[in-house]
Amino acid sequence: MSQIRWSEACDRNRAPILAVLQRHLADRHRVLEIGSGTGQHAESFAAALPHLQWQASDHPDHLPGIAERLDAAGLPNTPAPWPLQAVLSPAPGLGPLPPDAPLAFDAVFSANTLHIMSWAHVQALFAGLPAVMAAGAVLCIYGPFNAHGEYSSDSNRQFDAWLKARDPASGIRDAEAVDALAAGAGLQLIEGVAMPANNRLRVWRRAG
Repeated sequence: MSQIRWSEACDRNRAPILAVLQRHLADRHRVLEIGSGTGQHAESFAAALPHLQWQASDHPDHLPGIAERLDAAGLPNTPAPWPLQAVLSPAPGLGPLPPDAPLAFDAVFSANTLHIMSWAHVQALFAGLPAVMAAGAVLCIYGPFNAHGEYSSDSNRQFDAWLKARDPASGIRDAEAVDALAAGAGLQLIEGVAMPANNRLRVWRRAG
């Protein structure tokens, strides 16, 4: 039985995300996607940006469906997805990192992940970024963000309530708090782009 999953949100948001990625990833070579989910973004963006090697990753439970999707697409620039997630032990970071894999990615992408994870796991994700990012690498994160503790729309307020009812540890994150985590990982915000459905795509660059 097929293990391919499908997300309507991924289908809707891929075009506006791609428009931003085309600018920021034009001179990149290797992208690590954290939290690839259904694999739709990996398939779509790898096809649209053939100069990139797009490395998908996610919780091990999601890998069979991602692999099946990418195998069916037959793209030459999508290697087998990695089992990778934010972990709290033995130390906060990203794990498990493949022991023999090249880790100097010059770009990292993640979509619709920060509001699903607990804040401790968001902190762990940023703590783990220096281990996988090359000097001068860019980080692109898509999803909903609050600004100065305020919701950007009534729909985001309702979405946040729905998230917290499902899992009290989840919720829409404050952009300023995320920027502080990024700064702690040696990343500086270079652009924040307003996106459809009250989302944003924020881009940071690592020094170097």
